[in-house]
Amino acid sequence: MKETIILGIDPGTTIMGFGLIKVVGKEMHFIQLNELDLKKYNDHYLKLKLIFERTIELIDTHKPDEIAIEAPFFGKNVQSMLKLGRAQGVAMAAGLSREIPITEYLPKKIKMAITGNGNASKEQVAKMLQSLLGLKTLPKNLDATDGLAAAVCHFYNSGKVTVGKSYSGWDAFVKQNQDRVKK
Repeated sequence: MKETIILGIDPGTTIMGFGLIKVVGKEMHFIQLNELDLKKYNDHYLKLKLIFERTIELIDTHKPDEIAIEAPFFGKNVQSMLKLGRAQGVAMAAGLSREIPITEYLPKKIKMAITGNGNASKEQVAKMLQSLLGLKTLPKNLDATDGLAAAVCHFYNSGKVTVGKSYSGWDAFVKQNQDRVKK
C-alpha cells in the first residue's frame, strides 16, 4: 500500500509551527508536531536562515512526499506581512530545493477543512486535531498544531482539483508566476 508523508508548516518569524502525518491508503497517522522558537533572535536574516535550515533538516529526516504551507493572510501591518511572506518564502525554497511539491492554503481553508468552520479558533482546531489523530496532549503554543493542521488539510484536499497554488519545483514556480519574474 502506498505511503505518503506530508509536512505541514505554519511559517512565522517568532515561531514556525510544523507537523508531519503519514497517509497509508485513506488513513492518517500522526508522526510529529513541534515548533521552531525564534523569539530569542533579533536578527531577521538569522531567523530566515534558521527557518530554512530547520525545514531542510525536517525534509532530510522525514523525507516528506509533499509540503502543505499556510499562506500569509492580508493583515493591516505591512511590515509584519512582509516578514511573514519572507518566512513562508524560505520554507518554500527549502522544499523546492529538494524537489518536493508544495501547496499553499489560506488559514480559513485550513480551519474549514479541520473543523468545518473557517472562523474557528486555534484552540478549536487543536482540539479537533487531538480527536482526529488521538494526540494525548497538546502543546502550550498552538503554532505547532497550526502546522499539523496544514498537513491534515492537505490530506483532506488531496485528489480534489482545486487546492490552492501548487509548485512541483522551481520551473513550475517560475511558469506559474511569469508576471512576477523579471526577464
